[in-house]
Amino acid sequence: MRWSRYFLHTLREVPADADVISQKLMMRAGLIRKVAAGIYTYLPLGLRSIKKMEAIVREEMNRAGATELLMPAIQPAELWMESGRWQKYGRELLRIKDRHDRDFVFGPTHEEVITDTVRDTINSYRQLPINLYQIQTKFRDEVRPRFGLMRGREFIMKDAYSFHSSRESLDETYEGMRQAYGRVFRRCALDHVPVEADTGNIGGSASHEFMVLAQSGEDAVVSCPSCKYGANVEKATSKFFDDEVGPAPADAIRHIDTPGTQSIDDVAKFLGTKTSELVKTLIFDTDLGAVMVLVRGDREGNEVKIKNHLGAQWLEMLPDARFEEATGAPVGYCGPVGTKCARVLADYSLRNRGSWIVGGNAKDRHTANVVPGRDFPEPEYSDFTTVLAGDACPRCGTVLEIYRGIEVGHIFKLGTKYSESMNCVYLDESGERKPMIMGCYGLGIGRTVASAIEQSHDADGIIWPMPIAPFEVVVTAVGKDEAVVRTATEVYETLLAAGIDVLFDDRDERPGVKFKDADLVGFPLRIAVGAKSLANGQIEWSWRRDRAKQLGEPAAVTAQVIDFVKAGRQQGT
Repeated sequence: MRWSRYFLHTLREVPADADVISQKLMMRAGLIRKVAAGIYTYLPLGLRSIKKMEAIVREEMNRAGATELLMPAIQPAELWMESGRWQKYGRELLRIKDRHDRDFVFGPTHEEVITDTVRDTINSYRQLPINLYQIQTKFRDEVRPRFGLMRGREFIMKDAYSFHSSRESLDETYEGMRQAYGRVFRRCALDHVPVEADTGNIGGSASHEFMVLAQSGEDAVVSCPSCKYGANVEKATSKFFDDEVGPAPADAIRHIDTPGTQSIDDVAKFLGTKTSELVKTLIFDTDLGAVMVLVRGDREGNEVKIKNHLGAQWLEMLPDARFEEATGAPVGYCGPVGTKCARVLADYSLRNRGSWIVGGNAKDRHTANVVPGRDFPEPEYSDFTTVLAGDACPRCGTVLEIYRGIEVGHIFKLGTKYSESMNCVYLDESGERKPMIMGCYGLGIGRTVASAIEQSHDADGIIWPMPIAPFEVVVTAVGKDEAVVRTATEVYETLLAAGIDVLFDDRDERPGVKFKDADLVGFPLRIAVGAKSLANGQIEWSWRRDRAKQLGEPAAVTAQVIDFVKAGRQQGT
């Protein structure tokens, strides 16, 4: 492809509404163009990377035994009512009506449609297991779309769904898909980690996220360097040692005047103690009513863990305006003794303490020597806090590390959540009707491409990994000299004949403009043909990652570049 005939137009200025580096560089390099908030056109250069990403995913899905199909983006509301998600999914679900006033949705995901498809087709255990996947555009009406392709409203996704007659069969397919995802991201040359994760709106018994490590990542990833335990902070746990026992219970509770000490730090300073020795009280509003959660003073409550423990549909911090009515205490001084909250939860880290210091349920007052089970009903203990760097690994005790990550894939063991509600059943060996056991496996195509840029770039532009680079090589003719143009054309045509994705920069532009554009777009390999080096029978080539220039005869450089590209394509396979 010749640049002069290609639809590729770079920008010098950073778009004003671009949030993160991948969005800035993709817009400046002519890969995407914004149409509306969270909605983008994939320009020819960006589409090439998307198609390469799709090809890798298809190869690995087929290798894992999945079969491709294509489901409609627009789905009838009846299916969502069957599954129960019409009411529960929330405002991210784009609901629309057709000319007959019938309700539809623009699919954010396809559990309902695939379950409907399989229940009308499969009826015997002999036809199971089956694993079906698609690559398709989805829509989620994000309240605040941002970060370009990383959190858009319309996006391209690969989603797969497996159906089984036993948990063992699901486990086998789940593991096969987990390995397939690892191969996908290794082939894309991405530094990534699989982590345990919360199942969220999709539901199910277990799930793993695949995180591309990058400083710009929205998610915090907890990782153990010894046993390779990993989890999203929404799911991660740490080890609290049982021998960390607090002071023995005192004879009676004791009220302490603590004027002007609403925050936990204020209380600790006033009492001359550590925040870890205090108990922090958190009050949440839920569809089940107000709930009190007690955690160590140096810890933060984990809303996902709390919501899952309660089985609540929604959870948020209780507004100050309703605080005293719901708890019987002023903001900043709430505690469990005599609380009006019907349910009191406490983190595992408090379980072995003999007595606690808590809010005194009156302004400027705290209460010491409080004993659970004596001074207030025994709370519900579980893991309700967010893991911190330096905590002990729950498996081996090694100090945990925390990284930033971008979620690019998520796999779930759905179980029978959808098959039961939608009557997707099969006949087992004895002729008994049973719900199929399901798995679900999602991978963001555009998000993975964007995350590759977040992970690999410099001040001048993108540094593409070879397997998903829109073009693998750029050949630049430096100047209009006849010999330069002829040699550059010959190199370009030789690469083209060898099956290399090569772009020939034949534009009538200054060399500096061409080189800056090559840096911005991020072609992995560059060949420059200029009059000065050609006079000595040589041309110049370099890798984008270090731009160290090397010289060689045209035929030798071309052959070497072909070898480099073919080796780069095989990375991770």
